[in-house]
Amino acid sequence: MNAFRSLLLIAVLALVHPPNSVSIAAPKTRDYKHGTARPVPSKRAKSSHAPYESKACMVCHNKKKRGRGVGRPKKNMTKICFTCHSELKRVLGKYKHMHKPVKAGCISCHNPHNSAYKMLLMAPKPRLCTNCHVSIKTSINLKVKHDAVTHGASCSNCHDPHGSNIEKLLLALPYDQCIGCHNTNNLKDEKGRLLMNYKTLLGKSKVKHSPVEGKDCSSCHEVHGSKHFRLLTEPYPERFYAKYSKEEYALCFKCHDEDLVKIKTSRTATKFRDGARNLHYVHVKEPDRGRTCRACHAVHASEQKSLVRAAVPYGSSGWKLKLHYIRTKDGGSCERTCHGIKPYSRNKR
Repeated sequence: MNAFRSLLLIAVLALVHPPNSVSIAAPKTRDYKHGTARPVPSKRAKSSHAPYESKACMVCHNKKKRGRGVGRPKKNMTKICFTCHSELKRVLGKYKHMHKPVKAGCISCHNPHNSAYKMLLMAPKPRLCTNCHVSIKTSINLKVKHDAVTHGASCSNCHDPHGSNIEKLLLALPYDQCIGCHNTNNLKDEKGRLLMNYKTLLGKSKVKHSPVEGKDCSSCHEVHGSKHFRLLTEPYPERFYAKYSKEEYALCFKCHDEDLVKIKTSRTATKFRDGARNLHYVHVKEPDRGRTCRACHAVHASEQKSLVRAAVPYGSSGWKLKLHYIRTKDGGSCERTCHGIKPYSRNKR
């Protein structure tokens, strides 16, 4: 009678908790120190691993020596993953740079059973990535966001999460990657203003700013987030007119000497002068309506020397004010609706 009751109890327990659906606690092995292998409740799951979905636990686990359920993984978790994901193993073997979590084990980032997120991830991007990349977490929470981080595939827009032949696990060389996105006419900045199609601009421009010529976008721009508009690395006036201060032009003075605009009269500080009268000083240091550098200069590339631009966007309508700049042997002239034709000569006494 007692034996019958025991068999009946075992049968009931098997109906309530079928062996193949037992919730598996994370085995206490070093393979699990970077993540947890516990399945999430099925109602929360947005992705599920095929062996787990089909209840084929023994693909990855040994049978439990005693009692019901499954035992520990058959071997190192990454080796188990590669028994099926052999193509990924082959690709990883060709990379010069491998992501450290990959070396530590696939479950650093993936749940081997199911997940509340796509691709069996332990957390959504960028949160998953910033659990380790703490400094980048600070950057992406700054005032100005980079859409490449906050939209679409997030970090994977620019980085391969497993490995790459390029440093920083980039999908392409930095400059090529930037131009790869900034090659359309519908990208907007943090305030909804349309951005230039830089691939088109750079393709038709004869003169390029030195950082652009050197394919070094990060000389002036942060890649994850910034305190300054347009993801700039240092302060620069956002408006067309700005009261001058050295601190506000910190971005420019990383490379350019402040004497370019600071000295009122000089025959050496700048070539943009009428005799000894420094015309940079005249424009930038005007008390109430100081012009910022980009009032006359293109910041990336131009058809003309010294990056003098053909026209400048004026006002919020997108209308462009033409400069009509003409270079001469010892100076030049420009014609703008604000002051008519204005010639200058460096040889003037």
